[in-house]
Amino acid sequence: MPLQLSLFVFVLALAYANGTNDVSKAIATLVGSGVTSYRAAVIWGAIWTTAGAAVSGVVAGAMLNTFSSGLLRPGVAAPPALAGAVLIGAMVWVLVASRAGLPVSTTHALTGALLGAGLVAIGSDGLTWSAMTQKIALPLLVSPVLALSLPLVLHPMIRVIAGRWEGACLCVMPASRALVTVDAHGNTRTLFQASALGQPVVAVPSQCDRAGLRGVTIGLDSIHWISSGLTSLARGVNDAPKILAMLLLGGTVAAWPSDTVKVAVFAGVALAMGLGSLIGGYRVTEVLAEKVTRMDHVEGLSANVVTSSLVLITATIGLPVSTTHVSSSAIIGIGLLKGLKAVRWATVRDMVLAWLVTLPVSALLAGLAYVILNRLL
Repeated sequence: MPLQLSLFVFVLALAYANGTNDVSKAIATLVGSGVTSYRAAVIWGAIWTTAGAAVSGVVAGAMLNTFSSGLLRPGVAAPPALAGAVLIGAMVWVLVASRAGLPVSTTHALTGALLGAGLVAIGSDGLTWSAMTQKIALPLLVSPVLALSLPLVLHPMIRVIAGRWEGACLCVMPASRALVTVDAHGNTRTLFQASALGQPVVAVPSQCDRAGLRGVTIGLDSIHWISSGLTSLARGVNDAPKILAMLLLGGTVAAWPSDTVKVAVFAGVALAMGLGSLIGGYRVTEVLAEKVTRMDHVEGLSANVVTSSLVLITATIGLPVSTTHVSSSAIIGIGLLKGLKAVRWATVRDMVLAWLVTLPVSALLAGLAYVILNRLL
């Protein structure tokens, strides 16, 4: 099998593994707050993850460049087996963690695998340690602190807004060409109504039964669904370029043979991430949804707002944060608002231990994979 084709297979395998672990980070709040079932949440997360991975080729070029160039010293060529070893090391650990129900970071695993395989392949002098520290390590360290802190500030404001929205909904009524609010008592108020040329405006009743509205009804739960979708979208945008960058390790973004090839590989990774989400996304989702802290739908919404905002912003500017660390820290932050006893610290302990061992285990696996691949190539 040609080297590039082998690398692409490894890329798809890591993308699949990523889906099994990381889809949970955006949908756990939907299940944990009782908004929907596991099956519906996983399908929803898989759809938006696939979409995010697909569009990442357009909006996340900076992230692709972060992981594909500048990590090796100028003049140091990447050995043929290096990228494959990195992919295998990260993929094996993420799959093992998913099977055990441990939420771990693919970004963390890739970083550890890069270090392990890089040290074996080219030695410490061949790696650009300053770039790894500034471009990868620092964002990974800072993002959980931000994610833990932001809910303490944002959730009280979201709670106030949600309290005013509770029991009310926004109704889009195409037949009447109108946008209508319905309060908790069923009273309606027309916010906007348009007329078409030559057609009369259809009257919107001043009182109506919400169950009988012919249109799209948007309530607080709907906003939660949207926030979860945006978080999944952000996760796809954030993770797909990191995985695909291994095809270009040691090169630049311009190394793509053609735009057609670039579109094809991004599409393949997007589908693999979605498939992994659908097939293996339940175990880790259960841990984050039920075993960290209890959430209502407003608390879940707050956690998702923090996660999607941080991940999407950092992905577009090329700073590789961990969706796992951000999402888990946001959920823990929500629990801390209710007191220390509201957080299941045994689960948090297991999660933190998994985070700590991700770097060394991925490095070890990638180093071993390099030794094996280097003999085969």
